Amino acid sequence: MKSSCLTRIAVAVAVAACGLSCAAAFAQAPAVARAQGPSEVQVQATRIPSTKVVGRTTSGIPVVEVSLSYRVSLAGLELSTKYGADEAGRLVNAAAEAACKEIGRQYPNATPSDRACAKAASDKAMVRVHELVAAAEAHGHG
Repeated sequence: MKSSCLTRIAVAVAVAACGLSCAAAFAQAPAVARAQGPSEVQVQATRIPSTKVVGRTTSGIPVVEVSLSYRVSLAGLELSTKYGADEAGRLVNAAAEAACKEIGRQYPNATPSDRACAKAASDKAMVRVHELVAAAEAHGHG
């Protein structure tokens, strides 16, 4: 039990350190903002380390998922235009790729691949982008 607790703490520290180093590295990109707002999209990458169990639930089910999130600011983009909507997609894709590559760096044997991870993260975040684009288009025509 003590070993399991120490393992969870070590992994939590590693994941937190990953989050801090990723945030510091990616914070230089203008697409990422720290504050939440209506013109932001959260991109969350999730992968499963193939050999590393980080803990177990109270019923004994292994916990092995690792995720990393970036917030992408769409402030300043005119989402009602094709250029603005396309640029939002490019920013989301870049954030998804960066998050998945960082998880892959920390957990080289994680699945799915960087590419599949980035596609899944991007697809999920693009739902919000499409909502924001639709709202911008409706506002622009209203």
